[in-house]
Amino acid sequence: MNYSLIIPVYNRPDEVDELLTSLEGQTLKGFEVIIVEDGSARDCKAVVERHADRLVCRYYAKANSGPGPSRNYGAERAVGQCLIVLDSDVVLPPGYLKAVDDALREAPCDAFGGPDRAHPDFTVTQKAINYAMTAMLTTGGIRGGRKQMEKFHPRSFNMGVMADTWRQLGGFAPMRFGEDIDFSMRLMESGARVRLIPEAWVWHKRRTDFRKFFRQVHNSGMARIHLMKRHPGSLKLVHTLPALFTLGCLPLAPLTLLWAMLILADASVQNRSLKVGLMSVPASFIQLTGYGTGFLRAWWSRCVRGEKEEREAFKKNFYA
Repeated sequence: MNYSLIIPVYNRPDEVDELLTSLEGQTLKGFEVIIVEDGSARDCKAVVERHADRLVCRYYAKANSGPGPSRNYGAERAVGQCLIVLDSDVVLPPGYLKAVDDALREAPCDAFGGPDRAHPDFTVTQKAINYAMTAMLTTGGIRGGRKQMEKFHPRSFNMGVMADTWRQLGGFAPMRFGEDIDFSMRLMESGARVRLIPEAWVWHKRRTDFRKFFRQVHNSGMARIHLMKRHPGSLKLVHTLPALFTLGCLPLAPLTLLWAMLILADASVQNRSLKVGLMSVPASFIQLTGYGTGFLRAWWSRCVRGEKEEREAFKKNFYA
């Protein structure tokens, strides 16, 4: 099978260099890489050119439009039977593409995704953020690692879709946030075969500081309400838990303290580092309250006041 790897980029030449280096080390060869520069002030053209003699790599520069339209731009120019969408802040282990290829040969599907991990060389903050996004004590149990294949929703940091299926669905919607979940929902609604490939995991750097992390999860919380409007019936009780935590964390301070102690212990054990455990407490608090406040903000404006989608938040660039 022919693979086209599509990577939208905004002001991240160093990340692209790391990602392309990891692609050079893939044990499965014969794929193309499509870099879509989404209106960057610091472009990665020179970085791509340094790898051009070792990778089949095509570089495109366009005006800023957000990650969804940029992925569509790359997909329209891809030649592979299978499109693999990656974020620029991931690094692939050498066996990633081989794991994808083996899984698809064993059980063909229309779309797939894989989980993410923290690399041992990540900073303490990155490891803490990774814990907050993947731990069962936060909302990690509902993303990236589901075993119920029919309910698995691929995310754009590590998502594959057959080119024919992408064309049938019309690609990603022009949303600044939540466009990958919207695409996954449309996959499900279309009856497409979607699966998790646990062996096709990536190292995911995520955000590098808590300010950027809060902004990311806040917008994700807002996106959940917008997705509910696009896909009636998609909002589940579990999606409201961060909002409930946000409303109850102060009135229920003793329980919040107990939760923080559990986070400290669990993160310290998982990462074998007390420092990561300590940083995981504020990271987890930000993950829940950031998402929760975004959720409540969009719920108030759209469900209570009846306003249309809050486009002001979507003007702020997702990549920053």
